[in-house]
Amino acid sequence: MLFIIDFDGTLSVKDTIDDMLEHFADPSWEDIEQSWLNGEINAVECMTQQVRMVKADNITLEGFFRGIQLDATFVPFYKHISQFSKVAIVSDGLDHAVKVAMRNAAMPDIPVYANHLHFTPSGLDISFPNKVEGCAGGNGTCKCAIAQNLALDSSSPVVLIGDGKSDACLAGRADIVFAKGSLIKHCEKNNIQHHKFQTFADVLAKVKTWPQQLPEQAPQKVASLRA
Repeated sequence: MLFIIDFDGTLSVKDTIDDMLEHFADPSWEDIEQSWLNGEINAVECMTQQVRMVKADNITLEGFFRGIQLDATFVPFYKHISQFSKVAIVSDGLDHAVKVAMRNAAMPDIPVYANHLHFTPSGLDISFPNKVEGCAGGNGTCKCAIAQNLALDSSSPVVLIGDGKSDACLAGRADIVFAKGSLIKHCEKNNIQHHKFQTFADVLAKVKTWPQQLPEQAPQKVASLRA
């Protein structure tokens, strides 16, 4: 079994990028956000423009990243599922923010797949090591492609835990979906079966009702993750 876990607004209490922009960028970042939400630009274009708007020095940003609040119920959840599954944090956010926040909170060492944050003499920049041409969601980090690559090792069920637009594509292809935030509306609109949650304590309670080992599934959904 493979758990794909979103970070911003899922493992973290707030959306890290939005919170950073509210603190350190011109308010016009919200116009760019709305253009993305309206489908006028893709996530890569949105994040590139927004990250370059941030005006803060490295020390200030490091302190901000260390202050990211995480879901305190994640650790017992992780301790339980790591006994029988693979786990990855897959985010269309910033790798450095995720790693600093996780390390500061003494969270478990979990593989992180996210967009790469660069500190430059003129400010911040971003690159997309997990970008896939033709990504159905237009994201910098293609969660479908990462899920496919990780799940092919075992052809086992894929479980998505997410909250927003960057999770929408994988939600339609994962075997099990836990949703909060706007992902709930997406699942309801598209008739995607899902479990609603607020914290990882809710997810853990549901997982504990499963048989000790779910039956291995034919990799039909896994094979279609890039379709």
